[in-house]
Amino acid sequence: MAVVIGDAPLTRHDVVQVARFDAPVALSGAALERIDDARAVIDGLAADVRPHYGISTGFGALANTAIAPGDRTRLQQSLIRSHAASSGAEVEREVVRGLMLLRLQTLATGRTGIRRATAELYAGMLNAGITPVVGEYGSLGCSGDLAPLSHVALAAMGEGTVRLGRAGDADGEAMDAAVALERAGLAPVVLAEKEGLALVNGTDGMLAMLCLALADLDKLLDTADLAAAMSVEGLLGTDAPFAPELMALRPHPGQATSAAQIAALLAGSPIVASHKGPEDTRVQDAYSLRCAPQVHGAARDTAAHAARVAELELASAIDNPVVLADGRVVSNGNFHGAPVAAVLDFLAISIADVASMSERRSDRFLDPARSYGLPPFLADDPGVDSGLMIAQYTQAGIVSELKRLAVPASVDSIPSSAMQEDHVSMGWGAARKLRRAVDGLGRVLAIEIMTAARGIELRDDAPGPRTGRVVEALRERVPGSGPDRFLARDIEASVAFAVGGGALIAADLRERAEAWMPRRSDTYTAETTMFGARGGDA
Repeated sequence: MAVVIGDAPLTRHDVVQVARFDAPVALSGAALERIDDARAVIDGLAADVRPHYGISTGFGALANTAIAPGDRTRLQQSLIRSHAASSGAEVEREVVRGLMLLRLQTLATGRTGIRRATAELYAGMLNAGITPVVGEYGSLGCSGDLAPLSHVALAAMGEGTVRLGRAGDADGEAMDAAVALERAGLAPVVLAEKEGLALVNGTDGMLAMLCLALADLDKLLDTADLAAAMSVEGLLGTDAPFAPELMALRPHPGQATSAAQIAALLAGSPIVASHKGPEDTRVQDAYSLRCAPQVHGAARDTAAHAARVAELELASAIDNPVVLADGRVVSNGNFHGAPVAAVLDFLAISIADVASMSERRSDRFLDPARSYGLPPFLADDPGVDSGLMIAQYTQAGIVSELKRLAVPASVDSIPSSAMQEDHVSMGWGAARKLRRAVDGLGRVLAIEIMTAARGIELRDDAPGPRTGRVVEALRERVPGSGPDRFLARDIEASVAFAVGGGALIAADLRERAEAWMPRRSDTYTAETTMFGARGGDA
């Protein structure tokens, strides 16, 4: 089913479905009418003898330079060509598709002055699997994600390099944009007044990466609870600290969710029951076991805040200048990425904290002084075998990297455009490092699950029914304890199991991937502001 653009704000689920899974898109009739109405305003201003920014003037620091009518198409083309200035490694296909979709949504609000044919071309490129090649560097997160969005606009002009392919292709075939458009039966656009500006002034890249990260974290934070439960069980910890009456004393919602989930995963565990009697002299578990709901819960609450910011941003029309409902075209600062940049950084901080605690739990399994009877490094023949010693090194290296990635990008700013753009958000950089952080968290949690599974198997008692199914499912992919073997292969198989959702399915935490995100926001209630009748300003 196609994702319809223009009747209501896109959801995060919509973004993921189009960006990651190639769901088709379609512009609604109401969107096309709004686009036509706004374009009529721009055409009227283009004929005005007075200068209007982005229509009959230059851009940025050149805003006071008047542009003659005969040069205005060249002005728009020059804007795109000069701003398509990215460099570095190629940005992931899903990110580029996400920013294309989000720019199209802003075009559909009727606030940009774009022409109908230009918006329809963006929809056609998405549906044809045409993905412009974008370099990693080039956006300061202010005046929009300029360079990345310019590469997309350049491709719509029939210039630059794109990849043509579908989700699941290794890369897609690289080719000239003009060739890809011709193969898809699409005609390149010749940009008219205001259009070049409308195609590049948005926070679409950083917002796309936020939506994708939230989808991944929705799964990974459940995986963190599962890993913690397995470690509590394998390290002979207690489930007492996760009681609901304790959570009620500090009613953070994320903490309560994680505590309830960990307790449910431990329910019915013979291992946990085996040491509940008076013979167990331990007063309390280490923080990395006992405080897992507090750390995981803080990350959950951070993700909930970030999701709210994403929903508001998805309900926004971001361009400069914008066409208001009364026909005025007004310059503004809505393209500044500060709201998105801040939560991108906030998520990276929480990820580092969750991963740091995970690594500490894994390390306890490997130390005979703290593992309560397990062999050193969970080795088959300690001394001859090293067991999982270096798996913890891998975790530690990733956690150290995650701590560096947690340093906020949004506190930095470098003036640009001859001091016209004298404060920028660096939101694109925050988003790029968050993607790396999400990947690192998945790997750290996978190693904890792999380690905890081996520790659980070395206990005399059986695990609980749900954690036991996780161990069984992991063993279909990764062998159990025994003499040392090529460990990297086991780690990668464990990563695929954990990050791919296999561990959650085995633990009955998720039945299918579609359950990981809601289809429609339950919190956004102002859809008519932008997408209803043109009666109010965005």
